[in-house]
Amino acid sequence: MADSTVVSDQQPPVSGQTTPSRGPYIAVITNRNTNLGIRGFMLFSIGVFLALVLNLLQVQRNVTLFPPDVISSIFSSAWWVPPCCGTASAMIGLLYPCIDSRLGEPHKFKREWSSVMRCVAVFVGINHASAKVDFANNVQLSLTLAALSIGLWWTFDRSRSGFGLGVVIALLATLSTQLLVYNGVFQYTSPDFLYIRSWLPCIFFAGVITMGNIGRQLYIFIQTRAFYSDY
Repeated sequence: MADSTVVSDQQPPVSGQTTPSRGPYIAVITNRNTNLGIRGFMLFSIGVFLALVLNLLQVQRNVTLFPPDVISSIFSSAWWVPPCCGTASAMIGLLYPCIDSRLGEPHKFKREWSSVMRCVAVFVGINHASAKVDFANNVQLSLTLAALSIGLWWTFDRSRSGFGLGVVIALLATLSTQLLVYNGVFQYTSPDFLYIRSWLPCIFFAGVITMGNIGRQLYIFIQTRAFYSDY
């Protein structure tokens, strides 16, 4: 009877030969806390940049008015606006992939950076329209921006969780803005929805969808880099 030989699939390393190890960059991004920190910082920076650009447009068109003593001469905005928007952007961008994981419904619709950049461009266009496009009345403007915002969600998201989070966060942001204006922190010209413009919830909704898409794409990008580093 012939002796059978068992061959192991995993060979021990040859003397003098070292096993490949992941570099320091990959080791960093695969750490959970550091991963969150990197994505949070990037989302915060994007939110600050968008706040500076878009709020400057609103102030120049006299849509929003800040007290003269809090206006920055460089960005024509109160100092607290960019960090607040950056913090909100980081929270939204981190929340979206977390909710996707909790629901067990990974978002796979248009998952590429080109789609994310188009989403950002549409969001900037919606904000631009709210400040520069003249309509007969605020109702027409609000309905138009509402249709554009829902169109942005349908074009770049289409998830129920994305729509639900967008509506809830937009309502909370609108309530917070109402309270800020009520307490005299700043004001809107020609308010038609209590103390603010009626189209503001549409801007908030479009912004939430945009930052959610950026957050999802960052999550996928970092996870993919970590996955391929194992091979």
